[in-house]
Amino acid sequence: MTVPLDTDTIPTRGKRPKQGEPVIDRALSLLAVFSDRRRALTLSELARHAGMPAPTALRLIARLVAWGALERLEDGRYVVGVRLWEVASLSPRGHGVREIALPYLEDLFEVTRHHVLLAVRDNEEAVLIERLSSKDATEVAYRVGGRAPLRSTAVGLVLLAGADQQFQEATLRKPPESEPGVENMPEGQLRRTLSDVRRTGIAMIRRSHPSQTVSVASPVFDAQGSVVAALSIVVPDGSTPPNVLAPAVRATARAVSRNLGHLAEVSPGVRTHSEG
Repeated sequence: MTVPLDTDTIPTRGKRPKQGEPVIDRALSLLAVFSDRRRALTLSELARHAGMPAPTALRLIARLVAWGALERLEDGRYVVGVRLWEVASLSPRGHGVREIALPYLEDLFEVTRHHVLLAVRDNEEAVLIERLSSKDATEVAYRVGGRAPLRSTAVGLVLLAGADQQFQEATLRKPPESEPGVENMPEGQLRRTLSDVRRTGIAMIRRSHPSQTVSVASPVFDAQGSVVAALSIVVPDGSTPPNVLAPAVRATARAVSRNLGHLAEVSPGVRTHSEG
């Protein structure tokens, strides 16, 4: 007996699935629907946000649940599954850097007792891979696994300053996205700021939302001298001058860099970026 194929999920030779989109792309589009504000969603909500028919979404969701990428709650809504976190934790740019940096982050946290952050760049955004915070620390905008803009965060400026020239130019040419609590820098000012970050090894941003804070960040280098992460501390604005925080942040980032194999020659003063 011939078993009929599900033509919605298995493409015939030389043809794409319905809607002109590969099955894997549609499955990923369902996962991409989840965000900080959409952590538990119904089938109809997932289908609507992903822009696909409910029957198609249901078939894909069933497979994602079976694999562990999604989990179904008792009320019928779906949430991201633990299996995704398990797989994501294997990322060398995330877990590897975090594992080496964590003891140094903990030491810095003991000094500040507010927030210590570690972020890496993923395309045009920074992704927070670690955050140490005390229970009394001031409120901040980003969580572990959350994404932050490059142009308006201290870790973002560090990662942008350490990116290749072509990426920087493409980013600078794009109109900045407005973000509450911080002013976007004009292109000329941003160029000068990135130059200062490369020269001093320090980026600083003041923010008024969700609370009045100042963030000071410094780059983490790998053995090849590339910026692989940004390390920062976030404290209430006015509690400690940024110039007092900078040496501790810079020293911590240098220590992490050395453990990643970076052997830069650091001259007296503030230079931390090896040219070339």
